[in-house]
Amino acid sequence: MSYDNIDKAPEERERGITISTSHVEYETENRHYAHVDCPGHADYVKNMITGAAQMDGAILVVSAADGPMPQTREHILLSRQVGVPKIVVFLNKADMVDDEELIELVEMEVRELLSEYEFDGDNTSIVVGSALKAIEDPDGEWGDKIVELMTAVDNDIPEPERETDKPFLMPVEDVFSITGRGTVATGRVERGVVKTGDNVEIVGLQEESRTVVVTGVEMFRKILEEAQAGDNIGALLRGVQRDEIERGQVLAKPGTITPHTKFEAEVYVLTKEEGGRHTPFF
Repeated sequence: MSYDNIDKAPEERERGITISTSHVEYETENRHYAHVDCPGHADYVKNMITGAAQMDGAILVVSAADGPMPQTREHILLSRQVGVPKIVVFLNKADMVDDEELIELVEMEVRELLSEYEFDGDNTSIVVGSALKAIEDPDGEWGDKIVELMTAVDNDIPEPERETDKPFLMPVEDVFSITGRGTVATGRVERGVVKTGDNVEIVGLQEESRTVVVTGVEMFRKILEEAQAGDNIGALLRGVQRDEIERGQVLAKPGTITPHTKFEAEVYVLTKEEGGRHTPFF
């Protein structure tokens, strides 16, 4: 996939923003990455939650020309709330800034924001570059900045521990139909292993759970025999109609989980300064 196709939908390319989350893959010398491109535009931050909840680490992209935007704060807050362990910062559009002091000021602002939400702002890696210039000249100095960014990601983001020995569980992020083949549920495997031919249970949102057969497993358009914890996959489900499964449900090994209608939750109410309510609830 080319870089300019990461924002896949026509309205995304037209507006130059990301509305939904997109998945791409790439490799460094040390790791294989599944990269979730999340919305940055304020109107679509709610869709970013889906992406953030899947992350083992994050690259926070901030415009060197504009500095942190209101949604930058929200992205950092959401990353903290969903348990993203480490953030690496990329100051983009540095080719548009001639004043070195301005870049230093933006860097200082970003570090303060990270520290405000209990990330290690003082020691966070910040790489200054230009994505556009790197695409235009991958072998030039701007291209080297992308290599520098990924080196920081390799070094700073901890190796995640995968719970492959536990029963299979995957929250459903999205659902779509493939003509002639059936319905596909996509998401990130939270724990365990799933293989073609396995029985899985669709749990949640409906009064009764339902057991179905996984007839295919794909990841980044490659057919797999099995997927394990940490993989972003599409699971093809036999005999399931598009309207019989939805985002928010989970796929699980039959009999291993039960749905609940009462649970404890942690709620963070945005302050006025964070773009939240201007008036109290009560």
